[in-house]
Amino acid sequence: MKIQQVRINLVRLPLEEPLVGAPPMPGMLREFLTVQILTDDGIEGIGITTFGGKIVRTLKSALEEFGELIKGEDPLRTEQVTAKLRAASAPCGAGGVAALAISAIDIALWDIRGKAFGVPLARLLGGLRDRVPAYASGALVRTTPTDKLERAAAALVEKGYSQIKTQMVVDGLNPAQEVERIRLVRGAVGPNTNLMVDINQRWSVHEAISIGRKIEDLHLGWLEDPTQCDDYQGLAEIARALATPICAGEYLYGIEPHRQTMTHHAVDIVMIDLLRAGGVTQWMKIAGMAEAFNKPVASHLLPEIHVHLVAAVPNGLVVEYMPWTWRLFDNPPMPEKGEMKVPSAAGLGLSFAPDLFDKYGIG
Repeated sequence: MKIQQVRINLVRLPLEEPLVGAPPMPGMLREFLTVQILTDDGIEGIGITTFGGKIVRTLKSALEEFGELIKGEDPLRTEQVTAKLRAASAPCGAGGVAALAISAIDIALWDIRGKAFGVPLARLLGGLRDRVPAYASGALVRTTPTDKLERAAAALVEKGYSQIKTQMVVDGLNPAQEVERIRLVRGAVGPNTNLMVDINQRWSVHEAISIGRKIEDLHLGWLEDPTQCDDYQGLAEIARALATPICAGEYLYGIEPHRQTMTHHAVDIVMIDLLRAGGVTQWMKIAGMAEAFNKPVASHLLPEIHVHLVAAVPNGLVVEYMPWTWRLFDNPPMPEKGEMKVPSAAGLGLSFAPDLFDKYGIG
């Protein structure tokens, strides 16, 4: 089997929050690049990636150049293909545009592998479970007025979500007001809901410890990215000071930074971003490393693909259901009462929506 053709498309999805119709998150991802790798025996693998900034067309160019480089390669030799791409882009370093492009290709190669062997990706990778827990994300953001935040939080519980994430660090609020706001959210979802809080790297180490201690009685599921992602020592100080579990990792590129967080004992829960990690291949390596450190892993974005990965590994904790990518696919998996079912079709079990490129394509 050989790679015959690689197709790249750029699409822009609507700005929406479909979980409860809450106001869209400022800066939410809208532009995605789709990858279709066609083989000489008729198997097509798909992948996606995004940059989330103003140079998305640069990412598209990188994918197009990489597509030319891998023509004629065996798509089942995933490590060989991605090693070739990393070597070709070595001056870029381990992160950034090159890494995001390689990830999309790696995802598509694993889709091909699953289809070639006739099994879903989750089963190909280990097949531990057919269903995984999912938490609602993206509906309770820091820009949402407090009264609307409470209503949206209660609506998520009514929809059957038992795990929900919100944000702290709201412009214009002092720490006491921040604490009061998160207490209102806890009141809206009840004591039995697993409530997580995302800080998005916006606190200093001192602020994280000071404010974190004031909300420990809320028994949060985790405090996410409380300070800068590469301040491993600072994260470790926060983790030691608080009883609340610390979750981090979504901002990290590749394997090595995750090793740093684990060896510094800076995280209790490892969050892995499929695109920054390096695709399926590297995601699984990070999950294995986390297992060796006796730490669970959670996913970041792309729930339609991450459902396979979290389901495959013994330390898979939960899928983040952030509904930013569902319009890309025809009949994507959706949460039902706080769970996601692994697609049963071979590979990713996904295909791009039939009208995707006509309706949302931008070149």
